[in-house]
Amino acid sequence: MSTITLADLSTPSLILDRSRLLANTARMRQRAAQLGVGLRPHMKTAKSATIAAIAHDGAKGPVTVSTLAEARYFAAAGFRDILYAVPVAPQKLDQAAAIMRETGCDLKLITDHPAVAAAIAEAGRRLGLAFRVLIKIDCGLGRAGIPADSELLLPLAAALSAPDSATGGAVLAGVLTHAGHSYHAKDIAEIRRIAEDERLAVVTAAGRLRAAGHACPIVSVGSTPTALHAAHYDGVTEMRPGNYMFFDLFQAGVGSCRMEDIAVGVLASVVAHHPGRGHLLIDAGGLALSKDTGANEHLPGTGYGRVRQPGAAQPLPGLAVHDVHQEHGLVGRQDGAAPDFAAHPPGSRLLVLPNHSCMTAAMYDRYFVVDPAQGGPDAVIAEWDRVNGW
Repeated sequence: MSTITLADLSTPSLILDRSRLLANTARMRQRAAQLGVGLRPHMKTAKSATIAAIAHDGAKGPVTVSTLAEARYFAAAGFRDILYAVPVAPQKLDQAAAIMRETGCDLKLITDHPAVAAAIAEAGRRLGLAFRVLIKIDCGLGRAGIPADSELLLPLAAALSAPDSATGGAVLAGVLTHAGHSYHAKDIAEIRRIAEDERLAVVTAAGRLRAAGHACPIVSVGSTPTALHAAHYDGVTEMRPGNYMFFDLFQAGVGSCRMEDIAVGVLASVVAHHPGRGHLLIDAGGLALSKDTGANEHLPGTGYGRVRQPGAAQPLPGLAVHDVHQEHGLVGRQDGAAPDFAAHPPGSRLLVLPNHSCMTAAMYDRYFVVDPAQGGPDAVIAEWDRVNGW
């Protein structure tokens, strides 16, 4: 069978560098060991059972998911300890129970609302199973969760600790938080401050629960920036980073990784030159790249993604996707000068590095995997699937 190369692929395609993935996942395992906490990688970025096993060095360890479709997919692949880290809607409890029964996995849920906690307990009694539930704590993001000192904390715990929880109902499994606002930090010092706020929020909530007589075995934090830069995780039992597997331009801009650590990119074809407008036209637009421009906070002029040659370590100097339409990307120089049109003839390929890898990868159903150490920079050595939808 002949070797498939990047030149054989239709564009846009999602390209994953296996060597960079291996290095990034090894780094986070070492970081978890250094901090003395368990690693429960958030698979909302990669959405791949193959990559989840790589994240655990070949094991089928604990994972975090963001949809019940992901939960079913990872459970079917043999992952047994799964945390669904989005506050559960009561209407989804039958679906969650079916996944637990059909696969035998330990699927943990989260909530921050007393009425939902009561609905979980009631559904557990009706279905004859015990849902294990974590209470979501807000550490400053302001999206979901209750403050650590909220008067709702103990009533929520009580609703999740019904006397019949051993045979049906709900069991309080712990507390968790997510410092998503770390993505807007200006520097590493600010990330460290946010990481300490994140840690204190769940440790304080866990302390209140234990003082009131509730078991709180899981104390969970998450986010790639805080996991990499926290001073310590005293009182925390696990962390849930996800973006670190691939990294992206935002993480490079804030100092969490180097440009050469970014493991994914979108392969695009140059389809036209427009010298009068000062840009190359590529066949990857807003759908293929996403319209997340958060990396520009740290890397001004990045637009919708920086551009490099496939197999190269660094972006091409000055080139970025400065505008997108649904299926069109406009590549120009950040300084406004004309790009080198002769270096990029129509039909040539470019790799666009993502501003936010989680959002960019979401449009694709597979990875085309390369590994320069195995087949050179252009050889596709594997195709790995992803799970999409809800």
